[in-house]
Amino acid sequence: MGPLLAIESSCDETACAILSTQGDVLAERLVSQSDHAAFGGVVPEIAARAHLALLPDLVEETLKASGLARSDLGAVAASTGPGLIGGLIVGANFGKGLGIALQKPFIAVNHIEAHALSARLPGVFEGGLAFPYLLLLVSGGHCQCLAVEGVGRYRRLGGTIDDAAGEAFDKVAKMLGLGWPGGPALEALAREGNPTAFAFPRPLKGREGCDFSFSGLKTAMARQLEPYGMEPLPRELAADLAASFQQAVADVIGDRVTHALGMMERPTALVAAGGVAANGVLRSRLTALAQAHDLPFVAPPLRLCTDNAVMVGWAALEVCREAQSLGVPLPDDRNTRPRPRWPLAEMAQRFADG
Repeated sequence: MGPLLAIESSCDETACAILSTQGDVLAERLVSQSDHAAFGGVVPEIAARAHLALLPDLVEETLKASGLARSDLGAVAASTGPGLIGGLIVGANFGKGLGIALQKPFIAVNHIEAHALSARLPGVFEGGLAFPYLLLLVSGGHCQCLAVEGVGRYRRLGGTIDDAAGEAFDKVAKMLGLGWPGGPALEALAREGNPTAFAFPRPLKGREGCDFSFSGLKTAMARQLEPYGMEPLPRELAADLAASFQQAVADVIGDRVTHALGMMERPTALVAAGGVAANGVLRSRLTALAQAHDLPFVAPPLRLCTDNAVMVGWAALEVCREAQSLGVPLPDDRNTRPRPRWPLAEMAQRFADG
């Protein structure tokens, strides 16, 4: 098939990567949009316009870094959902146009599937990660436990009933007067604090199943801050609040993942992906939990936990390999429309249709 060019534009990261057919990264480029900081969150219209402005040059830079010409490419892939529809339209349509111009296949990638398969990238787990494994997908927009049973075969065990963990981190960071994105800023402040200073609730802890809830934690933080009004918090107090909140989130996730492990029969590993999977306290908690269940804990490198094009390219390669193994035609998704919501349950259908 030849090297594959991948594009990611589902939120506020504009990214490109070129992968060999074996999954080796030949080149990658990523631009994190900064214009959203003044608004305390991603503004979809600004994000879409930035993707449109950045993407053409970013593709050329990635090609130049790889030493390849456009004609050397074997396929093009792009995140086509779920995500912010404006950004998805920009990235997917650019990818489709490039594929048409080069007369190469275009592969529409489900952004969540890309996260789900990222732990199988070459070099992430020695010997390669086998199915089935338990995936904790934890980010600004998603928090769910998935049984990853194969390419296109995903079973949702549980998910958030309100906010995602990353969203809760961002909103609590804003309450504490920290910058955006809030997750890394809150984690940095929490290193100075005492994680037992405040007794925040642990929503749904001990309940059957592995659903999550974080809205109550946000409310609890707001109540702690009420007496201070608009006054700046003392640094020590803010650090204790951040550390206590972070510990509560880690405790909740640890409990929910423990239940999820009990809902699978013999998983090969506990895997974490998504931006919040970069949090050090959470990683330590999940590592200990995996060891207690005699499982390896697997997570992509920190730079591949957040949105990136490498995982998009790898997911496309996995889809192509699965099609070949099943003896069905390689996908060419030029008629696939970008979608703000794209359930993983639909991914098996692409092989059934073949």
